[in-house]
Amino acid sequence: MTATIKELAYIGIEASDLEAWSGFAAGLFGLQPAREETAIRTFRLDDYIHRLLVVEGPSNDLAFAGFDCGSADDLREVVEVLRAHGCEVTEGDAALAAQRGVNEIFSTTDPEGNRVELITGLAQADTPFESPRGVRGFQTLQGGAGHMFLLCRGPRERMLEFYGMLGFTLSDYIKDEVAPGVFVDAAFTHCNGRHHTLAFAEMAAPFKLHHLLIEVDDMSDVGWAYDRVVEARVPLLHTLGMHPNDKMFSFYAHSPSGIAVEYGWGGILIDDATWEPAEYDSISAWGHKNPMELGTALVELAKRGAELQAAAAAAAEEAQP
Repeated sequence: MTATIKELAYIGIEASDLEAWSGFAAGLFGLQPAREETAIRTFRLDDYIHRLLVVEGPSNDLAFAGFDCGSADDLREVVEVLRAHGCEVTEGDAALAAQRGVNEIFSTTDPEGNRVELITGLAQADTPFESPRGVRGFQTLQGGAGHMFLLCRGPRERMLEFYGMLGFTLSDYIKDEVAPGVFVDAAFTHCNGRHHTLAFAEMAAPFKLHHLLIEVDDMSDVGWAYDRVVEARVPLLHTLGMHPNDKMFSFYAHSPSGIAVEYGWGGILIDDATWEPAEYDSISAWGHKNPMELGTALVELAKRGAELQAAAAAAAEEAQP
């Protein structure tokens, strides 16, 4: 097959509280609001009409993901490959295409039941992108909307095989013992220069999407967003840190749906001509601490610091003639 997925065009989340998502995505992370209707909120990261869609519903989980095939001919070739392997693929009607803002759309499901939308022609917005929080730009030119870390109830290999048919290839693995006898064993895959667009890990969990990535163009925007999140008392999953494989400098915050959002900068780009997949034994090169454990440690350190300062002040006072 010569036709492959070109990028992750958009991510769709089903959420029970759309208003909270508006405050989270726009107010804290600087995404530009686009459509604001009773049953949907959409957000921009660039000059396309949307990259994140949040639709009303009870699941608070991944609703769909749109993948751009690049051209009508490539879209049809991808559809034919899937059908040849026994996958049911349905052509979307004009109403669905208009809702997603695309020229053409087909849909199928992956082995874990996630809705996969294959599209061409995501529409450009009528106005330039402008972040309500002054974010200077999001990294979409080198890899689309971001990445998704998907949890698998069944064998991970089924997902690798399915997305392999769409042109995703292995970037690397991470196997990390995050607690005694508890391992995160993840495979990372790419379809363009972004280190990974999809990652998969076998894990019993009540949700399908562990986290999605939003990547900014400027490192400082990560720090400013981190301050806003902390000041707003939004629950953190991981503090600031860096991953060993994609070198992403980031933090993780829980969205109003519970799904985590990784907000990062500096992810590496892959050159398939020279890239060699590797295996790592740690999720993070540094940082990405558990906030509760770190908070306890910081309180203890602050108390010790205060005690040292008080002792030094007392000693200085005694030393005076």
